Amino acid sequence: MTATSTTRFHLSRMNPRDPAQPHRAASTLELFFDLVFVVAVSAASAQLHHALSHGEFVHGITSYGMLFFAIWWAWMNFTWFATSFDTDDWLYRVTTIVQMGGVLVLAAGVPQAFEGNFTVPVIGYIVMRFAMIAQWLRATRAADGPLRSATVRYALGIGAAQVLWILFLLVPSGPVQLVLFVVFALIEIAVPVFAEYRHQTPWHPHHITERYGLFTLIVLGESLLASANAIIEAIDDAESLAPLVWISVLTLVVTASLWWIYFWPPHHRAITSFRRSLRYGYTHFFVFAAAAAFSAGIEVQLDMLTHVSHISPVAASLTVSLPIAIFLLGIWWIAIRDNADRIVNVVVPLGAALVLLDAFIPTSIAITAFVMVGIVVVLVVRPPIGEDADVTRSE
Repeated sequence: MTATSTTRFHLSRMNPRDPAQPHRAASTLELFFDLVFVVAVSAASAQLHHALSHGEFVHGITSYGMLFFAIWWAWMNFTWFATSFDTDDWLYRVTTIVQMGGVLVLAAGVPQAFEGNFTVPVIGYIVMRFAMIAQWLRATRAADGPLRSATVRYALGIGAAQVLWILFLLVPSGPVQLVLFVVFALIEIAVPVFAEYRHQTPWHPHHITERYGLFTLIVLGESLLASANAIIEAIDDAESLAPLVWISVLTLVVTASLWWIYFWPPHHRAITSFRRSLRYGYTHFFVFAAAAAFSAGIEVQLDMLTHVSHISPVAASLTVSLPIAIFLLGIWWIAIRDNADRIVNVVVPLGAALVLLDAFIPTSIAITAFVMVGIVVVLVVRPPIGEDADVTRSE
């Protein structure tokens, strides 16, 4: 069943979308919505780069993880809601634009958050989440029976979580704040389980996985953009352009390999049940965060070449190899593993392990690029298993 138009206030009834709707694709509003996340991801990645480059590994990674959780969770919640209840009328658009404003506020507070002050990011996050509550309450009016109960539980669960985030602002920076963040984040990710354990909202597998693919392109694009900007800024300070050009080439090769590997399996098969959809959605936190962190690692490498950073070569190499390994293992676990033969299921995890070991070898980035190309070659000669694999890959 799809949304039907009404004349009152020029609004549409927010009926659930048909999960089998043919040719369902991302809307222009969804693409517009993603643009603000480019800003937020870029801000978080840039601050991670500065922290890593100065050797502040624990502080940088924890701050980045906390901020990226807010970015990822707000994006994911809107994405799954939109696949179920997108009406595309003026009120839906305005509410979505309010969420976009919250993302921009969060992005503006990223530098302060890396200094321990999370006030602005939390305010931006709460703006996004209260707009999401409004969307769920609106869906409640059109829902019937068990589906109505699910929408009510979503609104109540998200609202309760926002009270906790307001209290979070009263906690001083330190270990207690970090522990409370983990607890509150676990409560947030428990809301969909609480809301849908009896009756699931409808989702469109092809639409959802397309949305995840689009966000993957955003975070991979950050690697290319950040590396290009860093090279432009470093040209005047470099003793030789050759190493910079070499890193630029290797970055393109690795990023292209990550793209190839991510889009190799038919992702829509990974969300055939509620449990599998949770695994797919939640594991993507590590996939997205790792892809964005890869760009920070490349910039650390450039800082080493231009003598801006003085961390150890092994530590600098790990800023690149660790995100790549996490990305590979994450996408293998949620999408490749169930659609690949035995050889592919050995090569991808083995490739992740080799990439990690590369950090302890001179010219590690070059070896990492070689390993990544090797994985791609294996995927080319061994397509996904299943009758519709070729059709899926051509869509």
